[in-house]
Amino acid sequence: MTNPTARAQIGVTGLAVMGSNIARNFARHGYTVALHNRSVAKTDALLAEHSGDGDFVRTETIAELIAALEKPRRVLIMVKAGDATDAVIEELAAAMEPGDIIIDGGNALYTDTIRREAALRERGLNFVGAGISGGEEGALNGPSIMPGGPAESYESLGPLLESIAAQVDGTPCCTHIGPDGSGHFVKMVHNGIEYADMQLIGEAYHLFRDALGFDAKQIADVFTQWNTGDLESYLVEITAEVLNQVDAKTGKALVDVIVDAAEQKGTGRWTVKSALDLGIPVTGIAEAVFARAISGSRAQRKAAQGLASGTLADKPTDAETFTEDIRRALYASKVIAYAQGFDQIAAGSAEYGWNLTPGDLARIWRGGCIIRARFLNRITEAYDENPELPSLILAPYFRDAIETGIDSWRRVVATAIQLGIPVPAFGSSLSYYDALRAERLPAALTQGQRDFFGAHTYERTDADGKFHTLWSGDRSEVSA
Repeated sequence: MTNPTARAQIGVTGLAVMGSNIARNFARHGYTVALHNRSVAKTDALLAEHSGDGDFVRTETIAELIAALEKPRRVLIMVKAGDATDAVIEELAAAMEPGDIIIDGGNALYTDTIRREAALRERGLNFVGAGISGGEEGALNGPSIMPGGPAESYESLGPLLESIAAQVDGTPCCTHIGPDGSGHFVKMVHNGIEYADMQLIGEAYHLFRDALGFDAKQIADVFTQWNTGDLESYLVEITAEVLNQVDAKTGKALVDVIVDAAEQKGTGRWTVKSALDLGIPVTGIAEAVFARAISGSRAQRKAAQGLASGTLADKPTDAETFTEDIRRALYASKVIAYAQGFDQIAAGSAEYGWNLTPGDLARIWRGGCIIRARFLNRITEAYDENPELPSLILAPYFRDAIETGIDSWRRVVATAIQLGIPVPAFGSSLSYYDALRAERLPAALTQGQRDFFGAHTYERTDADGKFHTLWSGDRSEVSA
């Protein structure tokens, strides 16, 4: 119902599907919600269809929105990232008082959030960049929420967010992440892991289709079975549903009539760009981003049809054994994706002084979000046991999982290569693992080359310090 005299606990501006659903979520949890949208028609549409969800206050202007809120005022922005967000922030800030809280719940670039938080702090306002994962369903029924920003703002805002978040074992999938842009940074990396996870599932599907000749229904049955074991996750669950869907127009499996060109909104690219800046090798995530890019290179792909494949191997004849190999390879590669993501989070935390807690992040990703999965419980346990874990793959459970699956992993990658089936995420994940465990890498040669053409120096295995060789002439070595 609407209550024009109520003093609302929270305001929401931007009432597209995500904004509308999260406003309804607040209302369902007993909060009075002040509604605002640039187009009043969307506000009225929400009230016409969902006024029974709880108490709402209809507002037409930012001034009315601010007037409807109790102090400290809390306004959640759910508009398109970029200039639109800056415009709404400025309009809100001009109408607010010191101590009020502006929350950006969109997919903002974390560096923008750092900038905005600093500027609003100067004006006495609290700015919270909150990553929200779970899509439309999560926004309504319980998302995973990753709020960054001033700790004092969480004292007022936290109870509201925790109440509407997904709950797992009585624990809300929401916690104060850290200062300024940390919440949006963590959400960005979350999305990067999501890209990798989806690509790995796609490569498994490709192998079933082209290496084993399974149809969509057969592959759906495999994923349905996998969702009862260690691979249980939201993405594996919906993969089975997508593969089971029949196209009403043709009677074919819907997946077989969908154009094979994946789109993206940018958070995966942001993750890779940030990793490059931080010097963290998120190879699986990067390959997932590039795989979407090459899928969209439709003109090039069409022109390349018929290029030589070379001599291809015979397809596997033991479907049951190869299916198990794919399962183990998928699990091991997923571990690598999460390990790389947590490495990036640790590097970002160190770079910006955020003091992030990896175990807390795994805990709030267990429900509500797109990458929610059974094995996040294992990640939580790993970091609870050793908060200084150098890499997730060194935790006993994950080390055992990879060692158990390593032979299957190698067979899958080798078979894919021999059959000409692209598996960039499977392959790069295995190469990353092999690089980490290698006693010696070819980087020694790289350093020699760099010193040869640029006098960049190198270190020795048998002495401390930096050295340079006079490669032309007497080739003697000098200490740098």
